[in-house]
Amino acid sequence: MNWLQTLRLAFKALMRNLFRSFLTALGIIIGVGAVITMVSIGEGARSRVEQATASMGANILIVMSGSSSAGGVRGGFGTQPTLTRDDLRAMQTELSQVDSAAADLRTNAQLQSEEQNWATSVHGTSAAFHRIREWPVEYGAALTDSDVESATKVVVLGATVAEKLFGSPQDSLGQLVRIKGVPFQVIGVLSKKGQSGNGQDNDDTALVPLSTYLQRLAPALGRTLPGTILIKAVNVPAAISQVTTLLRDRHRIRDGADDDFSVRNLADVANAQQANADTFALLLAAVAAVSLLVGGIGIMNIMLVSVTERTREIGIRMAIGATPGQVLSQFLVEALTLSLLGGLIGMAAGVGTAMGLSAYMQWPSLIRVDVLIIAPVFSALVGVGFGMYPALKASRLDPIVALRFE
Repeated sequence: MNWLQTLRLAFKALMRNLFRSFLTALGIIIGVGAVITMVSIGEGARSRVEQATASMGANILIVMSGSSSAGGVRGGFGTQPTLTRDDLRAMQTELSQVDSAAADLRTNAQLQSEEQNWATSVHGTSAAFHRIREWPVEYGAALTDSDVESATKVVVLGATVAEKLFGSPQDSLGQLVRIKGVPFQVIGVLSKKGQSGNGQDNDDTALVPLSTYLQRLAPALGRTLPGTILIKAVNVPAAISQVTTLLRDRHRIRDGADDDFSVRNLADVANAQQANADTFALLLAAVAAVSLLVGGIGIMNIMLVSVTERTREIGIRMAIGATPGQVLSQFLVEALTLSLLGGLIGMAAGVGTAMGLSAYMQWPSLIRVDVLIIAPVFSALVGVGFGMYPALKASRLDPIVALRFE
């Protein structure tokens, strides 16, 4: 008996108990579907982290001021204004490993046009901000050094703010918006960045010159910078060392004393987030693999029941000349067919579920082609592996004993 005949017999046997065959394959369907869904969601999480890191720019350091302490209660970094504009200027001019540096002061404010208003975050910064964050303008002009030197009342809007206030980015150019009652002229609109890693809208922002921010929006700050300083480094480790040495010297910090500032490497933060995303994806895949294993055990149990039910049939086949190898092949093909069909159905179900969850939860999912190939192949291996014992049991039956079976 050739393989085509074996396959035909296997299909006939499965079709005789169609509903039971479906229930048998259901474990594989759920397992494969879960693997594809979970891996897709995990890959989506990893992709989001990569996009968030790319949106911040490359080789970026974040310098934050010190922590406050009052009545035994200590605040985090940034709560004590220890950085000044002189510190910023020294970083820009004295450090060979610092390509660019820009202050990033931030406040929340209501922006008002003639007809609309919108609450957003307003950043006081300089022209270097665009280079450091790799964030050019799409329409109009970016902030310039002369804007900072002259303290001009100009603003560069994020795409979301421009759309909310004026309907479209193009229509916002040249318009006036009021920030805390101060009129600013819109000179540009930033290119779209999309969502950040924590789900916030990067484009919901506005940039004004640092000097204008300090004079008009936060005049009480004086020369302190109660925010962060963004640095684009030539070489990250060398830049960290230079910035640390410079600030400790400028702030007259004694040897052995703690820094009154913090220098953070954005790549380290991104790597930690990436590690968390990888762990999350691995955990989801492991849970899904257990589902696939349970599906394989279900196939083995049902195939054992099938062997018991068909003992007389096996005895008749062997009595008229069927070899143990042919009986083994028939039951293996049945197990393989169940698992492979279950794997293909599960693959379609997994892709559909991943896309549905992505649309419903606004969570990115990434369908990997290699997983789509491996999943049904692995399900077939599961079918063969767990179907081997029932097939061996069927092939080793004594024909005489099998014919007497009731």
